[in-house]
Amino acid sequence: QVHLVQSGGGLVQPGGALILSCEATGSIVRINSLGWYRQAPGMQRELVASIDSSGSTFYLDSVKGRFTIHRGSVESAMYLQMNSLKSEDTAVYYCHANVNPTDSVAMDYWGRGSLVTVSS
Repeated sequence: QVHLVQSGGGLVQPGGALILSCEATGSIVRINSLGWYRQAPGMQRELVASIDSSGSTFYLDSVKGRFTIHRGSVESAMYLQMNSLKSEDTAVYYCHANVNPTDSVAMDYWGRGSLVTVSS
């Protein structure tokens, strides 16, 4: 049983900052990658940022220089630092993990989602 527990989100003004957090819990042998997706109303879900087991990161072009993905002090913890937020960042943000649960092949797991609203 693997679950992704995420927290954060809320209403912020343009130019503000917000931190999202996520932790994978359960029987996990290996975490292959962690990341954040977002989906705005009427839009496709898109990958915002990710970090793999080697520490390599990916960022959506529109968030480069503003967002930073971090691994926590424990391997299962992960954070998204969002700075200089814009109205177009408004979306539901989903934590994602690709993991190898105990006695299983690699699988994808998703958090419940956190609403980030950037508005004045």
